[in-house]
Order: sequence, then structure tokens, then C-alpha cells
Amino acid sequence: MNHQGRKEDEVRRLLEAGHPPVPADLAARAAEQGGRLLRRHRTVRRTLWLLVLVAALAFAVWAAVAEPWAVPPSDTTPPFEGW
Repeated sequence: MNHQGRKEDEVRRLLEAGHPPVPADLAARAAEQGGRLLRRHRTVRRTLWLLVLVAALAFAVWAAVAEPWAVPPSDTTPPFEGW
């Protein structure tokens, strides 16, 4: 018997066998697990957005206090002495 014939026989044997029993509460458990997964994803997404907003606020406060765009004072150069 060739390889293709063996595969066909195996498929026929699987299809003729009875289906395995399925737990009665399988759908309810799957729905519950899916709900938990969706809540977890929503919580993670909200937490990440909160962290992004806190980081943006912290950057805005730092920029307002430090004013990195301002020109440094001109008295940072050494004085001319000894002319």
C-alpha cells in the first residue's frame, strides 16, 4: 500500500470513530476565560495610556522649570585679565 492510501485509510478510520465527549460547561468556561482576557487587555491598555500621559506631564513640567530652549547666560565665559 502506498503512502497516500495509508493516509486515506487513517482519515476514514478517524471519521468513522465516534466523536469524543465534550464537557457540558465548555462554552461557559470559554466565555468566562475570554471575558477575563478582554478585561486584562483593557486594564493593560489603560495602564499604558496612563503611563504615557504621566510621562508627557512630567516632561512638560520639567521643560517649564528648566527652560532648555533658553540661551545660557553670557557670564559663563572666563574674564579677560592680564592685558
